[in-house]
Amino acid sequence: MTGGIRAPSRDAIVAPTDARADRGDPVGHPDRGRVLVVSADIGAGHDAAAAELADRLAAHGIMVERLNFFAALPRPLHSVFREGYRAMLRWLPWSYDALFTITDRSPLAVRAIRTALRLASRRMLLRLPPGTSLVVTTFPFANQVLGPLRHRGRLDASVVTYVTDFVVHPTWMAPGIDTYCVIHRAAQRHAAAHGAHDVRVVSPLVSARFASSPSDDKRAARARFGLPEQERLALIVAGSWGVGDVVRTAAEVLATGCVTPVVVCGRNDELRRRLHAFPGHVLGWVDDMPTLMRAVDVVVENAGGLTCQQSLAAGLPTVTYRPIPGHGRANAEVLAEAGLTTYVTTAAHLRPALTALTTAQNDAPVVAATDMAAVVSEAVRRSARATRRRNDPPVP
Repeated sequence: MTGGIRAPSRDAIVAPTDARADRGDPVGHPDRGRVLVVSADIGAGHDAAAAELADRLAAHGIMVERLNFFAALPRPLHSVFREGYRAMLRWLPWSYDALFTITDRSPLAVRAIRTALRLASRRMLLRLPPGTSLVVTTFPFANQVLGPLRHRGRLDASVVTYVTDFVVHPTWMAPGIDTYCVIHRAAQRHAAAHGAHDVRVVSPLVSARFASSPSDDKRAARARFGLPEQERLALIVAGSWGVGDVVRTAAEVLATGCVTPVVVCGRNDELRRRLHAFPGHVLGWVDDMPTLMRAVDVVVENAGGLTCQQSLAAGLPTVTYRPIPGHGRANAEVLAEAGLTTYVTTAAHLRPALTALTTAQNDAPVVAATDMAAVVSEAVRRSARATRRRNDPPVP
């Protein structure tokens, strides 16, 4: 790190792949079975990845059902998990950081979580649709239930997981998971170091609508959100919950004088109220992020999650600033080392970073990667072939 900035090394950014590309077999092929996608409504990233995958698989002619992981827990625990996590991020960030660090360093802590979640095993099995040939997870705790079920022979369907972060935390790892899909080579190395055998690098599960569009779309995009035509705009994002030191970040971005902040508060109405007198542009929940990203010149993010993946897919220069504890800081390090974002660690270096990113040509090389839907399709075909072999009568 030099002068408070981790600058991109111009490593390749994985481009989103259109759902119809690389289909392999035609739609309606008899080998296309039923897939269950297990996510969780904790934040927006896990569910958004599941929804995008479901859309791509539907284009492959695969029957898809989705399940909220928390449906396998007793009803009160759903709110306890979700609201407890939200409270830690918003009010007690040090506690989340401590939990993330402990589970990162202690295999015993991960095993304790796995043991506790065994209580959900029977309920999870009861929620598997008949004829399920493959289960895909986008939430780490789902791995801690489904992996052991497969490992113990109680689940016949293969289990594939899509890691929604650039960092593969040990809570994603569980015995019985057949394949791990990650979104960068650095994450592939992390998963292998944790003992995973089959790790695939895939393109992020973000909509193809985020792909770069002609520059003349910027004027229409700005008009759509009532943004000024001529100013350089910095989009400040903090996830669907609007967590982190967003107010301070907005003030410091404004103070640079080189960009005008556009702050997205997500579903955090309290944050939006706190910013009601802010001289930049303040938005609540945005349904059309692809268009908003076409309107701005740079993105400032704090978690390395879904919105960061969207900005990279859109080809926008992206700054990581004041990352949230736990996975936010871990992702910030990986993103900077991979050359995907500029990690600014001090307010004094925010202006030079934003100035450089909004005035220079920032065409990072883009490479294609495997479509996650293609990985799932192949796994479904393997499962169908294995089932046919088991059911074929013996040759006399």
